[in-house]
Amino acid sequence: MARPGQTVLRTLAVVALSAAAAMSLSGCRAGDTHVPPTSSAQVVPANATVSHVVDGDTVDLLIGKRRVRVRLIGINTPETVDRRRPIECFGPQAKDTTRSLLPPGTAVRVERDTEPRDDYDRLLVYLYRAADGLFVNYELARRGLAVPLRIAPNIAHAPDFASAARQAEREGLGLWSACPR
Repeated sequence: MARPGQTVLRTLAVVALSAAAAMSLSGCRAGDTHVPPTSSAQVVPANATVSHVVDGDTVDLLIGKRRVRVRLIGINTPETVDRRRPIECFGPQAKDTTRSLLPPGTAVRVERDTEPRDDYDRLLVYLYRAADGLFVNYELARRGLAVPLRIAPNIAHAPDFASAARQAEREGLGLWSACPR
């Protein structure tokens, strides 16, 4: 008969092995930019493909036969499409990078957090490329093309984005090398 402490240790071992197996099956390796979703993120039950990149942090998707405008949660890229304001420093580069990561027709996996839509009725999402699991929100911050934007309650990956942006700033990547602060 197992002692109480052994039961807890066995349970923890099973959880750890299950997590490692899940990462292995999803193609994640240490150092990848495939940040695993946290427990508060919810997978949207739909197959989606990229229709059009609006700017660095806004994308039009086809979910089923519906075209849906989505806003990437947790990051903010410099503006390129607001007619009331000039194009911001590194905005075109952020938009071009998002376009290169998500060309039209790219299959994506969409995850939501707590709050489903923003004030502009855009669906708020974490976006992953289906082919390789690349976490697009995180990748933009990691490359220095986005700054963290923490708006509760959608904060499942806020620490990841903050860490990626700090590293990009230390390395002088993207907007951190070119834009006045």
